[in-house]
Amino acid sequence: MKGMERLNKFLAHAGVGSRRHCEELIVRGRVTVNGRVVRELGTKVEDGDAVCVDGQPLSSEKLVYWLVNKPRGYLCTNFDPARRPLALDLVPHVSQRVYTVGRLDEDSEGLLLLTNDGDLANRLMHPRFGVEKTYHVQVAGRPAREDIEQLLKGVWLSDGHVRARRVRRLKSQGESTWLEIVLNEGKNREIRRMLARLGHKVLVLRRMAIGPVLLDKLRRGKARRLKIEELQRLRAIANHRVTESTEKTQKRRQNEKIDNISLA
Repeated sequence: MKGMERLNKFLAHAGVGSRRHCEELIVRGRVTVNGRVVRELGTKVEDGDAVCVDGQPLSSEKLVYWLVNKPRGYLCTNFDPARRPLALDLVPHVSQRVYTVGRLDEDSEGLLLLTNDGDLANRLMHPRFGVEKTYHVQVAGRPAREDIEQLLKGVWLSDGHVRARRVRRLKSQGESTWLEIVLNEGKNREIRRMLARLGHKVLVLRRMAIGPVLLDKLRRGKARRLKIEELQRLRAIANHRVTESTEKTQKRRQNEKIDNISLA
């Protein structure tokens, strides 16, 4: 750490979570600095300060970024009481406390990012930033054109209205069909539930890309560091989405201000 650093940023870089999550921990009084509970979001820390979360000491870590080809049967969590295989088990050589960027359910496979960069992880997965995720999906049967159009228009699930950004048919395989589906949000088991509503069971679900980062030829169960250019492109698209979101928010507030003036 160079000089003073905001506490929420320090926590995020230590792998605790996104800055928003870290702010919630601070407000709830779960963070201490030099033995004192801190609730002020503007608190800054420096080298030598003892920072703890729930009594566990933290230290600022070097930020690391790993790409994993997750096989089926692995969980995207840091702990499982039933001791089932974890995605983290695929990177035993990584000493930093990393966590998964978003999740692939136990029955899904493909590209998974592991990092301790809470800020970037939040931007990549939060629907507000709209970073695209690309999936190859094998479904039972032959989805009709109407099914494809419905995926693009959207379907209602128990937790809201969801739709695909893009869908295209890849090939037929026996009595099944391969589709490429692009999303820019990530509700729990979203693709499986969308297709189930249309009467098509998912047989294989494989994530191929997050933004510009591709799974490419990485073998199943293997991991590699993100290349510098991949990380730069990821940060660029995440920052671009942040700028777009900020501009939209400012424009909406300006419109609301004009409406209020008109009503006065």
